Amino acid sequence: MRKFSVAWLILVTCLFQAMAQEQYEEGPVWDVTFVRTKPNQRENYLASLRADSKPVLDEEKRQGLILDYKIINNLTQHDAQEWDIAVAIQYKNFASMDGFEAKELAIASKLLGSKQAADQTFGEKHSEMREIVSTKLMQELILR
Repeated sequence: MRKFSVAWLILVTCLFQAMAQEQYEEGPVWDVTFVRTKPNQRENYLASLRADSKPVLDEEKRQGLILDYKIINNLTQHDAQEWDIAVAIQYKNFASMDGFEAKELAIASKLLGSKQAADQTFGEKHSEMREIVSTKLMQELILR
């Protein structure tokens, strides 16, 4: 009787999973960083993203390391403690994120002149202009 119960439970679980997968398929993965710019640093931060981050992101996209990226403005900021800029990077799937940091550092080092320049630009320079509020890893669900 116990074997029958375990087999029945496995069958029902598989059925529910199959039904859930009929409703949607898993799509690309987004890594979103929510940023609060420091007072009077918003324009400097955006200029830094354009000058330093955009060329790196464009090269990552050209090489197929990422699918896309977006810089998002929060139009419904309720208080000064909330994020005002989000940087969203789209990956094909979770596997495409494996070893990504090393590849990104190599691209940044090449474009910015050296590993030290890349570290300084993305670490020290950006931290003077912004604080990271949170980072979220999200996956698109494509409804069928």
